Amino acid sequence: MIEIDTFSRTYPPIRIVLHRQHMACGENIMAVKFAGTMNAINRGLDATKPTKGADMVEDWEAALAEIDTPGAKGILRDLASLRKQLEKGEPDADRVHALLHRLGTATTKIAEKSDKAQDKLKALGEALTEAGEDSPDEEEDVAAAASPKRARKKS
Repeated sequence: MIEIDTFSRTYPPIRIVLHRQHMACGENIMAVKFAGTMNAINRGLDATKPTKGADMVEDWEAALAEIDTPGAKGILRDLASLRKQLEKGEPDADRVHALLHRLGTATTKIAEKSDKAQDKLKALGEALTEAGEDSPDEEEDVAAAASPKRARKKS
């Protein structure tokens, strides 16, 4: 048995006790995360409460924290941004959808490097990409480019 003291959003501290059988079934825990996330996406993310979404994101952050695969750090940064958006009273829908799209693209790429759960990661990546929206680059301001004002104003 392993005991961990942790501080979460609740007070007093919560003591988590992990038994060996829970640690041995890590794949089952990951399967639950995949299933829960895919269910939320398939049911429509609008039907998922932002606080529930933030909890799911936090679970994924914990699961990915120890992974040393190229691309994982970028996914963790985007997950943190997504969690912060979902924890707000009024999440910015455009930002959330852009993050979902980016997470989907990154998850699909990282799936190719995975030796376990490759199919599940690919399906999750595709679902996230579809759930999100690509935020295209701003169009070039041709008039500003024709006469740029890049120099610092001198007083």
